[in-house]
Amino acid sequence: MNGPFRAGRPRGTRPRRLTARMRLTLSYTLFAVTAGTLSLAVVYVGMKYIPNYPLTSASPRYRSDAPSRQEILESLLRAGGYALALLTAVGMIGGWLIAGRVLRPLQDITRAAHRAASGALEHRIALAGPRDEFTELSDAFDEMLARLQRSFEAQQRFAANASHELRTPLAITRTMLQVAAADPAGQDWGKLVTRLQDTNQRGIEISEALLQLADLGHSEPELGPTDLAAAAEEALAAVREEAAALGVRLTAELRPAPTTGNPVLLRQAAVNLLHNALRHNLPADGRVTLATGADPQRPGWARLTVANTGPVLTEEAVATFTEPFLRGRGRTAESDPARRGHGLGLAIVAAVAEAHHGELQLAPEPAGGLRVTLDLPGAPEE
Repeated sequence: MNGPFRAGRPRGTRPRRLTARMRLTLSYTLFAVTAGTLSLAVVYVGMKYIPNYPLTSASPRYRSDAPSRQEILESLLRAGGYALALLTAVGMIGGWLIAGRVLRPLQDITRAAHRAASGALEHRIALAGPRDEFTELSDAFDEMLARLQRSFEAQQRFAANASHELRTPLAITRTMLQVAAADPAGQDWGKLVTRLQDTNQRGIEISEALLQLADLGHSEPELGPTDLAAAAEEALAAVREEAAALGVRLTAELRPAPTTGNPVLLRQAAVNLLHNALRHNLPADGRVTLATGADPQRPGWARLTVANTGPVLTEEAVATFTEPFLRGRGRTAESDPARRGHGLGLAIVAAVAEAHHGELQLAPEPAGGLRVTLDLPGAPEE
C-alpha cells in the first residue's frame, strides 16, 4: 500500500533480529578487534623494513643465534593472533556488560510503556541520574502519561455526566407518558404536551451542545479578522428578553476589540457567558455588565469581560466551573426552569478560547458573583 500512512505491523509478525544489547556488544567487539588488527598491521608493515640479514657478533669468536626478520615476523603473527583472540573475548564480555548498563534505563522505559498499554496510566518512571538522553526521554514519557491520565479521567467524567444529563429528560418523558397512559381521562393534555415539548427541547439543547463541544475539540475553525465588540453586541441583543424576564439589569460598554477569530463561535461564547451570568445571579436586583476593548496587560490583544452579582464564591469552586455539566450549584439543576442550564456553557467557552489560542479567566468577585475574562490575540496589522 503506497501513501504517507501505513497501518502498524502487529508485534508478533515482526521479523526477529538481534537485540539492541547484542548489536551494541558486537559493535564494541568489532571496534576493538579492528583497532587491534590495524595496530598489528602497522607493526607488521614496519617490520618489513628491517634488513633481512642474519645478525652476527663483531667478534668471530662469538656465535650469534639472533633471529632473522622472517622469524620475527612469524613470531609477531602468532602473538598477534593470540592477542586478537583474547581481545575478541574481552570485547564480547565487556561489551555485553557495558551495553546492559547503558540500556538499563531504556528497559525501565519499555516496562513502563507496556504497563501504560495495559491501562496503568498512573505509573511513572521517575528515572534518576544526571540529565542525558535517557532521562529526557523518561521525563517526556512521564509527562505524556500524566496528560493521558488527566485526559482519560476527564473523558470518563464527561461520558458519565453526559449519560446522566441525557438520561434525565428521557426519564422525565417516560414518567409523564406512563402517568398519562395509566389515567387518560384525568390528564390535562394541553399541559402535558407543553411539558413534553419543554423536556424534548432540553434534550435537543444538550445534544447540540455536546456536538458543538465535540466539534471544537476535533476540528480547527475558520478564523479571520473580526471584532469582539460586534459579537458582544449580537449576543446582547439575543439575551435582552431573558434579562428582562429574570429582572436582571444588563449594562454594556462596548469598545472596539479587533481580533482574528470565527464570528459565529465568538458570538456563541458571548451568549453563553451572558446566559451563565443571568441565570446564576441574585433572586432580585441582579446586575450583569458586559465590556469589550483592548487587553490592558498585553498590547495588541482583545478582551471581553462579563461580570455579574450573585452569591460569594470560593477560588476552589470557580476553578471547576469550566468542567462539563458543572453548574453554579454543583451538579444539581436549578428548580426554576428560567434559570436552569445544561452545564456546558462555560465548557464551550473554554473550548472556543482554546480554538482561538486565547485565554479564559474566571475569578470570584469579593462582594459575590463571578467575573469572566476572555482574552484573544489581536488582528494582525496590514
